[in-house]
Parts: sequence; C-alpha cells; structure tokens
Amino acid sequence: MRVSRCFLPVMKESPADAQIVSHKLMLRAGLVRQTAAGIYAWLPVGWRVLQKIEQIVREEQDKAGSVELLMPTLQSADLWRQSGRYDAYGPEMLRIKDRHEREILYGPTNEEMITALFRDEVRSYRELPRTLYHIQWKFRDEVRPRFGVMRGREFLMKDAYSFDLDEGGARNSYYTQLLAYLRTFQRLGIKAVPMKAASGPIGGDLSHEFIVLAPTGESEVFYDAAFEEFDWSQADLRYDDADGLKALFDQVSSTYSATDETHDEARWAGVAADRQRTGRGIEVGHIFYFGTKYSASMGLKVSGPDGSMVTPEMGSYGIGVSRLVGAIIEASHDDAGIVWPEAVAPWKVGMVTMRGDDPATVAAADDLYAKLSAANVETLYDDRDERGGVKLGSMDLIGLPWQLVLGPRGVAAGTAELKNRRTGEKQELSLESALARFTA
Repeated sequence: MRVSRCFLPVMKESPADAQIVSHKLMLRAGLVRQTAAGIYAWLPVGWRVLQKIEQIVREEQDKAGSVELLMPTLQSADLWRQSGRYDAYGPEMLRIKDRHEREILYGPTNEEMITALFRDEVRSYRELPRTLYHIQWKFRDEVRPRFGVMRGREFLMKDAYSFDLDEGGARNSYYTQLLAYLRTFQRLGIKAVPMKAASGPIGGDLSHEFIVLAPTGESEVFYDAAFEEFDWSQADLRYDDADGLKALFDQVSSTYSATDETHDEARWAGVAADRQRTGRGIEVGHIFYFGTKYSASMGLKVSGPDGSMVTPEMGSYGIGVSRLVGAIIEASHDDAGIVWPEAVAPWKVGMVTMRGDDPATVAAADDLYAKLSAANVETLYDDRDERGGVKLGSMDLIGLPWQLVLGPRGVAAGTAELKNRRTGEKQELSLESALARFTA
C-alpha cells in the first residue's frame, strides 16, 4: 500500500480526552475515529489489525474442533424472556421496537440464541459434543464509555458455546478451550495469564479470565512467577488427549493467579515471597462453565444412550477481538509509538524514501516496492513528497515490525537501511539482500 493512496490520517498530538496510551496511539496512528460516545469507525490501518487478530482467533478455534456460524446482531426479546434474563439484564441492554411494536434488542451476548438454535435442531446424544462459535459485533450501553476501544459500547467478540451430555464432557470441552486460548494469545504475541474468575451462583472451579499485564489495566492482579516460565503453546499436547488436557488444567489451576475480585490471601501467603508477582491487567478473554442454566430454562433436551431425555451441559468462551487491539498496544509500545507483534501488524514492512524529490531514490524505492508486492510481502510504502524525518516519525508511530529506509547516498551505493522497530537495531544491506530478507 502506498501512503499517498491510503486513508491514513496521522495526528501529531493526542486529543485531550484520550486518557490511556492505547487510546492516544490508536487515534494518533489513524487506527480509529470516534463517531459517537463509545462507538468507533475502524480506519484502514486499524481494520487490518482487527482482521489479523480475528483470523488467528478463528484458526485456533477451528483447530480445537469448534464450528463457525454467524448469528445476527439483533435478537428477539422473547428469547431472553425464556431464559429469564430480559428484565434482569439491566440498562446496558439496548432495547428496540420495530414498526410492528415487536421488542428486539442489540445483542450483548448470545447464550439464548445459540441455545434456541441448538434446541430446535438437535435431538440425540449422538450429536454431542458440539462447540459452536461466531465472531460478531455486540453492543452494551456502558454508562461511562471510556478508554477508546477498551471500554466502548460497540465491540467485536468471539463467543463460543459448548454442548455436552454430562459434566465430564463439559469439563473436557472447557479444558479444550483453555488450551485453544493459550495458543491463541501466544500466536498474537502476548502473554494472557489465565486467572481464576468468579463463578457466580454456579460455583465450582471452571471459570477463568485471561489477563494481559499492563500498567493501565482495570484489575489488580496477583500471580506466581511460574507463569513467567510457562509453556504457552503446549506444542506436544493434542486436543484428543483427554488426560493431557486435564493435566494442563490442573497445572494452571494449582499455580496461583487471581485478580483482586477473587484474590485469596491465605493461598497467596503459600506462594514463596520471591515468586510473588503483582501488577495490573486487562481482561481479554473469559471461559466459563454454566451447566444447565440455559438449556434447562429454554427446554433443550436430547435423548440419552438409554432413551431417557437429558438436558445438555453448556459452557461459554469469549475473546474480546476489538479490545485486544487496545490491550496489545498497552502491552507493546514505547515513547515513539506502537510496537506491533509481527503476527498482527497491519503491514510487515514500512518503506521510506528519505528524499521524495530525488529521482534515483524514488526509482529504486519503486522497484523494491514492486518486487516486495509481487512476493506478497505486506509493505506500506511512504512515497509522499515529505521530509524524511516526518516519514520516519510516522513509521515509528504506526509501529510496523521492520523499516526499510532508502536515501540518495545509500541508493548510490546500492544499499538500504533495515531497522527492527522493537529493538531499534539498524543495519546496512544491499538492495538485493534487503529484498531477500523478506522473500527468501
């Protein structure tokens, strides 16, 4: 993409109402623009990041055996009355009437709808277990939307729902999602520590929040330093290895981690002082077993192996896809701007011509850009007739993993400067070597 043809409104200063780093940088780097309180338009740079995150989430759900569908944003109020949540949910729910005076709502979550879909189509235990998911926009009418996409009213979310014949099966589905989440966040380039979460009236041990450590996090967190050495990818563990999944769950559950909401001083005291870690964190995912809360209230039953009717056990598993954009920035930035993990960067390479008025430099940059594009290397080429320092500042702000800088002196010598955005390390390479660095 050429900057001269992109819609990339970079700002020099942060708006006065932006309070946290991610909000400031998302506005300054041209990722989003607010269109109403807590509602944002995703501009080309932000949209590319959002799509990268969404695709990684999708791929890991698919690998875990989940099946994708798409449910609508608008839901019938009648569904929520069946579960008993319509009147209980509160003012965060946006309630609407259509022209026929039918009550509908902009969905904040999808337990009712997925349960109704499953109830109307599934009859036998032979069709269990199943985990269904979608990635869809949701709306919660926050009383005080703030911090940009971190606490907006409209947000993109992956929510999955499991259906099992009994609690044993439901636990295995939960362990499967635990592994899928660890792998998802590892691929995204962040560490999201699984922390025990409140289970509400259901109780039990099957509720975990995934928390990205960041100074601006909304929750105070406490965790054992063992998580700093944790194997996040679990590369040797298969999804069909029930014993291995259980062992992973046991390891996570026995290693202390909690937010201030579930912090247990007695257990915390049992963690060696030199292994105690505290800080703040941002919730980016939540997995939760809720048994028959929705299946029972909404009349979901299937025939069991002995012919009797069984109420399936359910769980839900959410990832805040749009919230992750802000969380990743909170965890990965410096004084110059964003520092994207390579997997979610809007482009891999940012290329800059230091002199847009020098024909030889422009010709060399055009040729290198054409070759990178032909090799499907995602490249943002700043071809503007602008001062080199301005263009370098914009590239640092946007935060692409690599920068290729071409100037008259280097081009005359047949070289370009390659900069690693994360480390700041620079090296001179021949133009051929620079190309090979990304195409070999």
